[in-house]
Amino acid sequence: MKNVIDVLIERGFIDQMTHEELRKATCQPLKVYVGFDPTADSLHLGHLIGIMGLAWFQRFGHTPYVILGGATGLIGDPSGRSSERNLLDVQTLGHNVRSIEDFFHRIFQKTVGPKPVILNNNDWIGQFTLVDFLRDVGKHFRIGPMMAKEMVRTRLQSEEGLSFTEFAYQILQAYDFYYLRQQHGVSIQMGGSDQWGNITAGTEFNRKLGGDPLFGLTFTLLTRSDGKKFGKSEGGAIWLSSDRLSAYQFYQYLFSIPDADVIRLLKMLTFLDLDEIQSIESGMHVPNSAQRRLAEEVTRFVHGEEGLQAALRVTEGIAPGADVKLSREMLQQVAEDMPNVQLPFSEVVGQKFLDLALKAGLIPSKSEGARLIKNGGGYLNHERVADPARAIDASDLIDGLYLLLSVGKKKQALIRIFPKN
Repeated sequence: MKNVIDVLIERGFIDQMTHEELRKATCQPLKVYVGFDPTADSLHLGHLIGIMGLAWFQRFGHTPYVILGGATGLIGDPSGRSSERNLLDVQTLGHNVRSIEDFFHRIFQKTVGPKPVILNNNDWIGQFTLVDFLRDVGKHFRIGPMMAKEMVRTRLQSEEGLSFTEFAYQILQAYDFYYLRQQHGVSIQMGGSDQWGNITAGTEFNRKLGGDPLFGLTFTLLTRSDGKKFGKSEGGAIWLSSDRLSAYQFYQYLFSIPDADVIRLLKMLTFLDLDEIQSIESGMHVPNSAQRRLAEEVTRFVHGEEGLQAALRVTEGIAPGADVKLSREMLQQVAEDMPNVQLPFSEVVGQKFLDLALKAGLIPSKSEGARLIKNGGGYLNHERVADPARAIDASDLIDGLYLLLSVGKKKQALIRIFPKN
């Protein structure tokens, strides 16, 4: 009978494990944690792989622990970074912790298995004085092994180097693992492949103090077939919070995933059976069929059924060339669920379509926009734009307040017009 490790390997999750015995250990209920530093008030798509890892463990009867870095977030993890993070003040960090905690409470309402535990590592790290921490924890770490960590070596070779503050980060994360084992019985830590050094620092620290063996595993980072990280777009991070990115925009990002990546993401970001994913792959001769399923499954998980339905309403109602009469009421409903720009009447009427598309961030340049229009990819209020020099007339405005611009099949923006003086 398969256990969670078998499933994660089949789905392409696991990069490294500290012990091959982890497979056998997970045949009985354990406690597993992933840490999330609150560097912003929302997590992004790249964090979803860790969340899915916890959810899979939960499905197999293990208890997921979410550790929010109220303390470690004050320092910033140097792993995977070429420069030091900007330090956050205590007030901002507190706000970020509360926002991310609310997100986890909401998303774990939809998962199956033991109830998750959400903790803030400032509750225990914040109790130390500097001298006590150096004496009781720091003395167990040797500079040689710390310097040998890949994340340290990489930064030491960079132009900026590595501050002592960042250098000490691995000690804090190591103590987290030890503390969670002693106080909560947690025995597994998961993290991205760039967290291997931090995780093994924790297992080694625990060994020195005579604790029961701890396990660590890393999952592959969410990268595209060209090696770039998922979770970023031209407009910024693909946030998981609807306060940062609407469910519609989130859906559209997933809908635009290249064919080369979509099956791997279906395996890593959904709970669909592998047989069903294979069937979806076999049907990819239908354009965007796999992307649509990916977008639906992940949007439902992150934003709930209500968020998914809102995204679908917007997608269907404002699709370029759709046989739907646009109205003020419809566009008012979708205004907050898609990219939009507010402009005065004088900067809209008489202006060229290309100028507005550029202001709305739909095209990188006018020349690229002109090329798309010549290829039939420009739409104004569902009507195809045939002339790159097409100017906006007052009669184009929907109830004098809106314009809907589309470039290509997946890029759209709503122009909201200030009332005419």
